[in-house]
Amino acid sequence: MSKKQNSKETADKVVRNIKRQTRRKFNSEEKIRIVLAGLRGEESIAELCRREGIHQNLYYRWSREFLEAGKKRLEGDTMREASTSEVKELRKQNAELKEALAEEILEHRLLKKSGSADGEDGI
Repeated sequence: MSKKQNSKETADKVVRNIKRQTRRKFNSEEKIRIVLAGLRGEESIAELCRREGIHQNLYYRWSREFLEAGKKRLEGDTMREASTSEVKELRKQNAELKEALAEEILEHRLLKKSGSADGEDGI
């Protein structure tokens, strides 16, 4: 029995790996097309999902995400995401400004000290 059970488990693993490797990936345009087709209501969601080869839960998740993103956009809650290069450039500018500020503070302190020393000497 254990030998038969092992071969069944091995076969199940092979099937799962094949399903993982052949899982269909949908890009954003395909997801939008499918969600809009469902929102049009020309066919049932079950029929749409069967035709597209997706589970109904997946359709409803995409639909919810689509509507939430649209709602946020219309409310103006979404901010433009900064690109990595923009973030790097801003960090570089920030470091340069901090360094310039530190130099100015140091120079100010030195002038203040030299001014108070001059005042004490009576010069």
